[in-house]
Amino acid sequence: MTKPLAKAPPTRLAGTLPASRPAGLRPRWLVAGIAAVLVALVAGVSLGPVSLPPGSVAAELLNLIPGVRIDSGLTEREIAIVTELRLPRVVLGLLVGGLLALAGGCYQGVFRNPLADPYLLGVAAGAGLAVTAVITIGAGAGGALTGLPLTIPLAAFVGSIGAVAMTYLLGVSGGRGRSTATLILAGVAVSAFLSAGQTYLLQRNSDSIQQVYSWLLGRLATAGWHDVRLVLPYFLVTAVVVLLHRRELDVLSVGDDEAASLGLHPQRSRYLLIAAASLGTAAAVSASGLIGFVGIIVPHTVRLLAGSSYRVILPLSLLFGGAFLALTDVVARTVAAPSEIPIGVVTALLGGPFFVLVLRTSRRMLG
Repeated sequence: MTKPLAKAPPTRLAGTLPASRPAGLRPRWLVAGIAAVLVALVAGVSLGPVSLPPGSVAAELLNLIPGVRIDSGLTEREIAIVTELRLPRVVLGLLVGGLLALAGGCYQGVFRNPLADPYLLGVAAGAGLAVTAVITIGAGAGGALTGLPLTIPLAAFVGSIGAVAMTYLLGVSGGRGRSTATLILAGVAVSAFLSAGQTYLLQRNSDSIQQVYSWLLGRLATAGWHDVRLVLPYFLVTAVVVLLHRRELDVLSVGDDEAASLGLHPQRSRYLLIAAASLGTAAAVSASGLIGFVGIIVPHTVRLLAGSSYRVILPLSLLFGGAFLALTDVVARTVAAPSEIPIGVVTALLGGPFFVLVLRTSRRMLG
């Protein structure tokens, strides 16, 4: 009798996905992200021209929970500083930072480029042109237009969405053979065109330059909870849509053909994620002006420390992005007190060297 041949071990064809799934979000990283948010919250409310004890601030924050009553030891004036002045600003920083970092991580996955940021498709240029137009027109009308509380945020939001819409229409005008590279080039073209319009308006209205640049450099100054209520719905929509589709970014990373063979519609998923991230970015810009580098620093740091799966990158970027911007705002308003440094200047000082580091790392990986 002949001896039966032993079965060869199963092999995986080249180009197919590995059998093991990418590592998911580990509990310790989730705890670290939540802890970072809580630390940023207490530090942001405690530190300022009038320093308050962190323990008393934490107790007063717990008093905001229904059914909780702790004697914080703060006076009525200090409680008003906590709840009406500092807390809205810190919460706005958490929302804006989370949106920018989440959008940056989403764009990096969609375009498969670690240097992609939330302003890639013209959001910054569109918002800048719209706000510049409103400020210059308002200056000509005696300031009546810009005196309205919603005028500049609404102009920034509409300008941001309009710029993304122009980028999309230009990017898809080439027919069905469109690609992410075409969309990026369309974003560059739209940004250049809108930036030229903004420069022209500033040249013709030099008396408005200081007001425009104070907005362009970014700020989290808020008169209360109004800005938080404006941004919160867009934060929720963006976070829910992007986080529910974060697994699709891992699939898209292997290429459109492989993703389609796995049952995913690449173009539909890509544009859904771009739309959600752009909506969140527009809302963040409308509330805080242009704050750069958050969408690069935070997602890339999470990628280096916690893993390359977007199941990990996106939720952690949401948490650490909010904590990062809230703590950066503390630096901006305390390092040169009683004056305040624009928060966009601080993020640029941190982001410039980090951008170079990311660029060098990417070149080594590609080379």
